[in-house]
Amino acid sequence: MITPLLPSVLARPLYGTASSRAIEQAALNMAAPHELMARAGLASARLALALAPHARAIWIACGPGNNGGDGLVAARLLHGLGKQVQVSLIGDASRLPADAAEALQQAQAAGVPVSSDRPAADKSVDLAIDALLGLGVSRAVEGALGQAIAALNALPCPVLALDLPSGLSGDTGQALGPLVVQAQHTLALLSLKPGLFTGSGRERAGRIWFDDLGITPSAPADALLLGLDACVHWMQPRRHGQHKGSFGDVIVLGGAPGMGGAALLAARAAHAAGAGRVYLSLLDDAAGGLADPTRPELMTMAWRQALVADALQHRTVVCGCGGGSLVAQALPALLALSPRLVLDADALNAIAADASLQALLSQRMAKGLQSVLTPHPLEAARLLGCSTSDLQADRLAAADQLCQRYQCTVVLKGSGSVIASPGCLTAINSSGNAALATAGTGDVLAGWLGGLWAQAPESGLAAASAACHWHGLAADRGGRSLLRAADLIEAMFALRS
Repeated sequence: MITPLLPSVLARPLYGTASSRAIEQAALNMAAPHELMARAGLASARLALALAPHARAIWIACGPGNNGGDGLVAARLLHGLGKQVQVSLIGDASRLPADAAEALQQAQAAGVPVSSDRPAADKSVDLAIDALLGLGVSRAVEGALGQAIAALNALPCPVLALDLPSGLSGDTGQALGPLVVQAQHTLALLSLKPGLFTGSGRERAGRIWFDDLGITPSAPADALLLGLDACVHWMQPRRHGQHKGSFGDVIVLGGAPGMGGAALLAARAAHAAGAGRVYLSLLDDAAGGLADPTRPELMTMAWRQALVADALQHRTVVCGCGGGSLVAQALPALLALSPRLVLDADALNAIAADASLQALLSQRMAKGLQSVLTPHPLEAARLLGCSTSDLQADRLAAADQLCQRYQCTVVLKGSGSVIASPGCLTAINSSGNAALATAGTGDVLAGWLGGLWAQAPESGLAAASAACHWHGLAADRGGRSLLRAADLIEAMFALRS
């Protein structure tokens, strides 16, 4: 059954290229000859009809493998329904795999026009289907296949990609070269691939649909797609007898001179997330008075006072938001003493620049102290000592490398934020959009994470997953192309009801 993937209510397993091929082979071994391709082609035809019910002319670009075979089955079915179907078969028809060869024979027998010519960017085409490569790509696409991708991208009509947009890595979500299909819809078949949900995958895939073709894989997942269920624990109504002491305390330490707004946003977010008490510790010694006149419930604590063991023992600390260079002075004590520490922004830059701070961070887990890092790609690259482009080339691997090196939970922000923790299955967040691409939204995420974590001290990974999904969900449901950080806090708060 075809289902829309996003928003995802439940977590879903993700399978990389090698695992997806193994799942496909196991399914082929169990199914009757040509049955699996028949199911895939039927699903493709059904979705094409649902997306463009009034389309008359449909161009299907088929490649030399089983992805092309799926397209050929869909072509035959759509032709049988009276659609004007034109198939361009890119590759040697005599060397098609058995199932695809059978699909070609049946399509031609049914009268489907099949040629090796690729049509120009024809404005008379109402819908195009990309059945060129799917998983069958491991390097930059060129030659006739590349020309077909260029032709698909030049069409004014919608493009439906089968399994993956051709030219996109199913493992990393990155284009394998300059030529990659820009789809408006993608139908993932049999398994969900991580590359659809991170890197440039979401942008290239458009709206994502899924049909498991009636197969439930027995293989362990390579990663998880986070759903709304990650947030459920924190969205439950509170019990009648609970009080503010039931929900933990948060210290937000940051806000060097001229950058107090970042720390203030984090503190507001921690309070809105449900922490019982929130203390704002500004690194700007000249700041005084109320922490926030519009939120007088926020309290203040001198930042040096926040670094002693008694202050830290039962509190969750969010450190780095607007911290500037001054934050480095606070980090040795925090890394040594804080039981729960969220490190963001300038705290991460200070650690990346100081080997002694890196050593303190990597030793925390062995001492029973928990840490969550929330870097954006540039901050993560600094922590790994690599370029941003190298890091973005494989976001899942980079997040795993970070969590292993520093022995902590990592939220690698970006399109399809990646959450990794030692010994746990890496996850990709399914919520969020470019409305979050505004100043301060990262501070909101760090603060919200701290606020959730204070309420459930046992698991930084669970708090990080929930905060990340909640953060994106507010953008998805906000209906705006741009969401300012202070408004984001209120939008996230509103999701509690």
